[in-house]
Amino acid sequence: MQFCSTCGAGVTSEIPQGDNRLRSVCNSCDTIHYVNPKLVVGCILTWERKVLLCKRSIEPRRGFWTLPAGFMENEESTMEGAAREAHEEANAVAEDLELFGVYSLPRISQVYMMFLGQLKDGFASAGEESLEVGLFTRDDIPWSELAFPVVTESLKQFFNRDQSVKQRAYLADVHSRPGQDIQVIRHH
Repeated sequence: MQFCSTCGAGVTSEIPQGDNRLRSVCNSCDTIHYVNPKLVVGCILTWERKVLLCKRSIEPRRGFWTLPAGFMENEESTMEGAAREAHEEANAVAEDLELFGVYSLPRISQVYMMFLGQLKDGFASAGEESLEVGLFTRDDIPWSELAFPVVTESLKQFFNRDQSVKQRAYLADVHSRPGQDIQVIRHH
């Protein structure tokens, strides 16, 4: 950042008094500009023991499969954001959403909150950000064509859980890049 978004003056990088991290501080109005992690919300939607996946039509990872997910918007709840992303990417209506997992991605300063729910009436079609959508069993998922490590990890946790038992949300730190072997530190 070179200029203050409050007054337009130049900023310098410094550690403000009472802080312990380098921040952009305005030379004129003393505004401290914080840059914090981005929150990504998404969902695992199921219909008749199959999971909804979307093939991305946008970068990054265009042409790869993903769960419907994206950046949370201001003035919406995490659950509302996950449902919105399902609608935007797959024209899908998400029902009965509950928190499934929270994934920290320190390498790219993101936190994913994935919800689990039902795909209303089993209907989905490609939205603006998808080339196509599909419902997949565990054996049909194109595992080598998944867009992001957090998608792979979420699907593995979904298929490996005991579906007869109500489980707490899954927590993990994901330390891998797309196309790499997944490196995960599981907390639950």
